[in-house]
Amino acid sequence: MLLKSRVLLKKKFLIPLFFLLLFSRQMVVGQDRNTIELGHFISVHSTILNEERSILVSLPDSYNDPSKTDQLYPIIILLDGYVHFKTTLAIVHFLGSRTNRNYLMPETIVVAIENVDRERDFTITKLQTKRANTMGGGKKFLDFIETELIPYVDNHYRAAPHRTLIGHSLGGLLTVNAYLDPNSLFDAYLAIDPSIWWDETTMESKLASMTLTSINKKLYWATANQGETNYEKNKKRHDRFVAMMGERWDDKLQVKHDYFEKENHRSVPLPALYEGLKYLNETHE
Repeated sequence: MLLKSRVLLKKKFLIPLFFLLLFSRQMVVGQDRNTIELGHFISVHSTILNEERSILVSLPDSYNDPSKTDQLYPIIILLDGYVHFKTTLAIVHFLGSRTNRNYLMPETIVVAIENVDRERDFTITKLQTKRANTMGGGKKFLDFIETELIPYVDNHYRAAPHRTLIGHSLGGLLTVNAYLDPNSLFDAYLAIDPSIWWDETTMESKLASMTLTSINKKLYWATANQGETNYEKNKKRHDRFVAMMGERWDDKLQVKHDYFEKENHRSVPLPALYEGLKYLNETHE
C-alpha cells in the first residue's frame, strides 16, 4: 500500500546553493545575452468562462535542441500560476534538468494559469454568505482547462499525453475534486494544504463513489501546521479524509500524505512541491 503519512521535521529546503545553481546556470539565456528567460505569456480565450485568460508557459532546457525535435514533454497545469510559477519552475528544473543530471522527473512543460477570481474558479459549491459572491464555478473552470487550455497546449507545443495538476489552498481543494472525478483528464495530482473545510460533505459523497479510474492515478497530499486553533479545521480533516480513502481502497490506493510540522499554510508550497513531484514521478520495477 502506497498510502503513507509522516512528519517532516529536520529537512531544510531553502539552501542558497540550490537557487544559485538554478538561476545562474539552468535558465535559458535570452538572445541579447543580457536577460534570463524563465518563460513567456500567452493569452487563451475561453468560451466557457467568457473571458481571456493569461497563461505563463515555461519550456524545458532541451525543447529547442535540434536533436530533440521529435521529443514530447509531459505538462504541469499550475493553479495560482503567477504566485507559484518561479518556485515550481525552479524545482522542476532541479529535479529533471540535464544540467543537474538528477533525472528524478522528466523535463516538463509548465503551464501556469494566472488568477481572475479564485473563489469562483477553485470552488465546486457555493457557500451562503451575507455578501453577494461568485463561488461555485470550479466545474466550469476545470472544463476550461480540459476542453480549451489543454487542447491549445497540445496544438501549440510538443506535449506528451501525461498531465499533472497542482494547486495550493483553494487550488488544492480543486485539485482533490479533480482527482475524485473519474472523467478527469489528469494523470497525477499534487494538492498542497487543500481547503477541504469548504465543502467536506460533498467531497465525502464523491469519495464514496470513487472508481478505479481515480484509484489508478497518483495523488500527493501535503498538510501544513496551521496551529492548535485550526487543528480541527485543517489537519484533523485531512487525516480523516485520507484515512477514509485508505480504508476503502487499501493497497490499491496511490496516495501519499505528508505532514509538514515546521511549515505553515504560506510556507508549505516549497517543500511540498519538491517532495510531491518526486513522489509523483517515482517508478517501481
